[in-house]
Amino acid sequence: MASATAGARKAPAPRSRKSVTGTRRSVAALFLLPALVLLGALVVYPIGYSVVRSFYDQSGDGFAGIDNYKELFSDDGIRTALQNNIIWVVFAPTVTTALGLIFAVLTERVRWGTAFKLVVFMPMAISMLAAGIIFRLVYDQDPDKGVANAVWVGVHDTFAQSSAFPKAHPGRESPLVARGGGFVTRQPVHTGETVTLPLVGVAPDRMPDGAEKAAAPTADPGKITGTTWQDFTRGKGVGTLGAPDPTELGYAGMRIEAVKDGKVVASATAAGDGTFTLPAKADGAQLRLPASNFKEPYNGLDWLGPSLVTPAIIGSYIWMWAGFAMVLIAAGLAGVPRELLEAARVDGATEWQVFRRVTVPLLAPVLAVVAVTLMINVLKIFDLVFIIAPGSSQDDANVLALELYRKGFSEDQPGVASAIAVFLLLLVIPVMWFNIRRLRREVRR
Repeated sequence: MASATAGARKAPAPRSRKSVTGTRRSVAALFLLPALVLLGALVVYPIGYSVVRSFYDQSGDGFAGIDNYKELFSDDGIRTALQNNIIWVVFAPTVTTALGLIFAVLTERVRWGTAFKLVVFMPMAISMLAAGIIFRLVYDQDPDKGVANAVWVGVHDTFAQSSAFPKAHPGRESPLVARGGGFVTRQPVHTGETVTLPLVGVAPDRMPDGAEKAAAPTADPGKITGTTWQDFTRGKGVGTLGAPDPTELGYAGMRIEAVKDGKVVASATAAGDGTFTLPAKADGAQLRLPASNFKEPYNGLDWLGPSLVTPAIIGSYIWMWAGFAMVLIAAGLAGVPRELLEAARVDGATEWQVFRRVTVPLLAPVLAVVAVTLMINVLKIFDLVFIIAPGSSQDDANVLALELYRKGFSEDQPGVASAIAVFLLLLVIPVMWFNIRRLRREVRR
C-alpha cells in the first residue's frame, strides 16, 4: 500500500536548466536581446531589403525580375570589376600569406625579430584612406615626387645613362642638318680643318656638371679638331653667332662620330670645354651627332596607367596586410613542437627540407585561416582602389565594391547596385563557411 501511494505521487517538476556559469537561460536571453535587436536592424534587415530591392527597377516601383542580375554579366564595367576581383582573390591573399610565412620563420632566427615584426605590423595601424593617399604619392609619375619611379629610374640610369641634351638642336646658320634622330654636317670634313658644331635648346640649369667655358678648336695638320657647345648668350645682340663666347658652355660628354659610306670610321667624346679630336682616318667623312645624345630622360613606369594600376594597388594592399599574416603565422609557429624540427635535422634534413616538409605542413591550418580571411577581405576591397586609381584609370582598376558604389550613388541605379551587393554576399558566404568549418575543427582538436 505504501509503495502504491509513493508511485502515485507526481514527480517533481524539473528546474530550469543553468549554464556552466550558473546563469539561467532566460537571463542569458535577456542579455543577448539588445545584441540580437541590433544584429537584426543593422545586418539582417539590410540584407533582406537588398535582396528584395534587387528585383525592382530603378524607381523601385516596377518589378524587374532578374533583369538586374542579367546586367551583372552584360555590363562592361561590371565584367571588368569581376575580372579584377578574380585577380585580387588569386594574387593578394597568396602573396600576402607567403610573405607573412617568410617573415614569421626568418624573424625567429634573429635577435631583433620583435622589432622587425613591429615595423612590418605598423601599416595595420594606418587607415585605408591614409594608405591610399600615401601610395597615390608613391606611384606618382614624376621621379622627383614618386618613390617608386625614383628608385626605378635610379636603377635604370645605373645601366643606361640618360642624355643630358634631350632638347638640343641646331640654331640659325648651323652647319648641321637633322637626320635619323641626330644631326650630321652638311659637308665632309678633312684633316687639318677645324669644325664648329653649335647647338641651342639646353637650359643653363640642365647643362652637364662637367661643362666648362667653351673653347675654340686648334687646328692639327694630321687630325680633325672641333668644338660643340651651347651657342647662346643671354641678352639681345650679345655674343657672336657660330663662335664660342666667354659665357657659353661646352657640351661635355657629347658623342661625335665620323661616318663614311654609312659606316662609323671614328668617334670621339667632347671634353668639358666642348672640344674633340678625330684621327686621320676620319678624313672625308661627315660628322654625326647620334640620336643617343638627344634621347629624352627615362621617367620610369606609368604605375597608375591602365596596364599596371591593378598590380600597383595590390602591392599597396600587401604592404598593409603582410604584418597581419606574419603575426598570426608567428603565433601558430610558436605552438609547433620543436622536437619534430630537431628530429628532422638530426635525421639529416636540410633547413629547406625542414621548412617544406615539416614546418609548412604543421602550419597548414593557420595558413588556411589567414588565406581565407584575406580572401574575404579582398572580395570587399574598395578604399584603396577608389583613392589610388586616378580618374583616367579607375575603369581599368574597377572592382565589385567600387562598381556597387558607382551604380548606387553616381549612376543612380539602386536595383543594379543591390544585385551587385547580393552577388558579393553569395561570393563571400562559401569562403566564410569554409573558414567557420575549419575553426570548429580546430576547436574539437
